[in-house]
Amino acid sequence: MSFNPADNIQDLQYFGEFGGVNPSISDSSTYTFLAAKSMIDTFEGNLEGCYLYSRHSSPSNLYLGEALAAMEGTEAANVSSSGMGSISSVLLQICSQGDHIVSSRTIYGGTYAFLKNFTPKFGIDTSFVDITDLDKVAAAIQKNTKILYIESISNPLLEVADIRALSKIAKENNLKLIVDNTFSPLQISPVILGADVVIHSLTKFINGTSDTVGGVICGSNQFIEDLKNVNDGASMLLGPVMDSLRAASVLKNLRTLHIRMKKHSENAMYLAQQFEKDGYKIIYPGLPSHPQHELYQSLYNEEYGYGGMLTLDAGSLEKADELMELMQERNLGYLAVSLGFYKTLFNAPGTATSSEIPIEEQEEMGLTSGLIRFSIGLDNHIERTYEDMKFCLESLKIMAHTNV
Repeated sequence: MSFNPADNIQDLQYFGEFGGVNPSISDSSTYTFLAAKSMIDTFEGNLEGCYLYSRHSSPSNLYLGEALAAMEGTEAANVSSSGMGSISSVLLQICSQGDHIVSSRTIYGGTYAFLKNFTPKFGIDTSFVDITDLDKVAAAIQKNTKILYIESISNPLLEVADIRALSKIAKENNLKLIVDNTFSPLQISPVILGADVVIHSLTKFINGTSDTVGGVICGSNQFIEDLKNVNDGASMLLGPVMDSLRAASVLKNLRTLHIRMKKHSENAMYLAQQFEKDGYKIIYPGLPSHPQHELYQSLYNEEYGYGGMLTLDAGSLEKADELMELMQERNLGYLAVSLGFYKTLFNAPGTATSSEIPIEEQEEMGLTSGLIRFSIGLDNHIERTYEDMKFCLESLKIMAHTNV
């Protein structure tokens, strides 16, 4: 396709104030003015190129925001201190008391908890639906619905959202389509497919080194300006600001994202194919057995593959725990939450990253107790990794069964 998100990032050129190949870091919380009138104009948003206070903006944050907007094909972006900081700011910016949200039922546990337990305090209710059933999505929309909220690739079941079709439903009902694209940076470009706003947890693949927590909101100039408005902007008033040093670090790591995503995808595809051949129940969008495999192929930027996330069902939580502990003992990865690290990370999401979702709802959506979510790392010799992982499965007598 003509839009290449990685090229857009690579084409950006920033120099430091002394000619450094990286932009200089503004290590200040507040900024001085030579004239009082300039401070007033800056505070009111009438003077560009000046900085007032780092909760409003800083050079480092603006550089990173510009690069991420280029990646997603939006007019602007605003970075924040966490993915949840971005999600909560967007939802509270758009919705007011008495409003309603339609959300995918399979989403990150923190997002689920925010929508299920927190926003009702402000009179904002949410209906959770099977996002792969377009009729159910349409039926859930009410007169007071303001947002259709989805994940491009759902956490943890790896369901693929038909963003084009969901965008059509959203536009027909005057809703904002908000897409969390954390699992699929570069692979899927939601705005190109019709989304209004794209959110990422920068903590994950985009940063890639598991040393920083951050988030971003990508959207139109007007929406980003509204978020940063000093009087009623959610990003401004809730205060989830990213530290300038962290923003500079993420920007440097962003430059290698295209290389890393190709390797994550290559390794995950190899493992998914091998374990499916062995008879294990694998969920991975790159496999023809995945229910939305063809849909994914109609949405993705082929160069970056099917992503680094896959799941394997060990049959029970006890077996899942034993397997993860053994794999960590054999240095095949780490038993840890999060994703996008150079080393493979794994956890049983039903008791970890999705534990906020009640058990009965987990069962209804197909989140079994033995499901393990893998964020596949950048292993140089993935064939060796496969053999070692297979040894772990067989030594624990985890039964292979036909992938349905």
